[in-house]
Amino acid sequence: MKALILAGGLGTRLRPLTYSRPKHLLPIVNVPHIEHVFALLKRHRVSDVVLLTSYLAEAFEATVHRAAQRGIEVTVTHEREPLGTAGALKNAQELVGDETFLAFNGDVLTDVDLTAMVDWHRERGAEATIVLTPVEDPSAYGVVPTETDGRVLGFIEKPPAGEAPTDFINAGVYVCEPRLLDRIPTGRVSSAERELWPDVVKDGTLYAQGTDAYWMDIGTPEKYLQANIDALAGRYICAAVAHPDEQMALLADGAKVHESAQVSSSCIGPGSRVGANAIVERAVLLAGVTVSDGATVRDAVLGERATIGPGAVVEGTAIGDGDTVDEER
Repeated sequence: MKALILAGGLGTRLRPLTYSRPKHLLPIVNVPHIEHVFALLKRHRVSDVVLLTSYLAEAFEATVHRAAQRGIEVTVTHEREPLGTAGALKNAQELVGDETFLAFNGDVLTDVDLTAMVDWHRERGAEATIVLTPVEDPSAYGVVPTETDGRVLGFIEKPPAGEAPTDFINAGVYVCEPRLLDRIPTGRVSSAERELWPDVVKDGTLYAQGTDAYWMDIGTPEKYLQANIDALAGRYICAAVAHPDEQMALLADGAKVHESAQVSSSCIGPGSRVGANAIVERAVLLAGVTVSDGATVRDAVLGERATIGPGAVVEGTAIGDGDTVDEER
């Protein structure tokens, strides 16, 4: 079985962190997000991956190399111009073959049981099956009401607040049959959410099943930070955190924290430094960050080589690569 991973988005909601890297390479507990997706696939014996890229495609080279070392074969496709979620799938049609395949939105972090989903999909003879997850506010997502047997009744993209017929949303994980790709037009932008799925609903061959597995859309700095904290706490389980503890500080290779600093619920990237009497709480520091003596960082994400000056305060924000903060922000 192959898995297609949609990794071509610009990541505009995560700027400034995504000016210099695709969002899929931002680290979750010091491991690139996309590698957590590879690990999930590997656990379910899926080792053939097609990475659908566009923005900064060359940045994935190191990740593809590491995947090969773990026994995962990754084929990279590159769109000259973004084709949308359905158009990107169409672009990979020749690589899919004639077997059932998986598809992922590349900015989703989850530990859903893929094997069970594939079995459920095949039992119903579905053309496509969408994994659903419950959220408190479905207005920012695609809402998917279903019959009791899982047949999808409609696909409502981002309904107005308070008007969603269900709180189960599209989790961005799909099980698909190859014939699904014949529905997608060639050579133009096409949306799965607004064109493809509503088309399949009309034929009664789109199914969906809810899951209580961990799920997070990491597409904003707040959600990205929360995903890191969830992994530290063990709400999302991964090999990078051997002994989960929400208050822990996870240090990557070469990271150093002064003995007088207070660091908790944070991931400290390779080569980063936290100075004397500094406070770092609920934060992600990418590689090469400097938090100077007496500085405070809370509820923040700091890009590579960012510098927080002595006594400066950074709270509730994301700082871009190489930026310097010398006062409160």
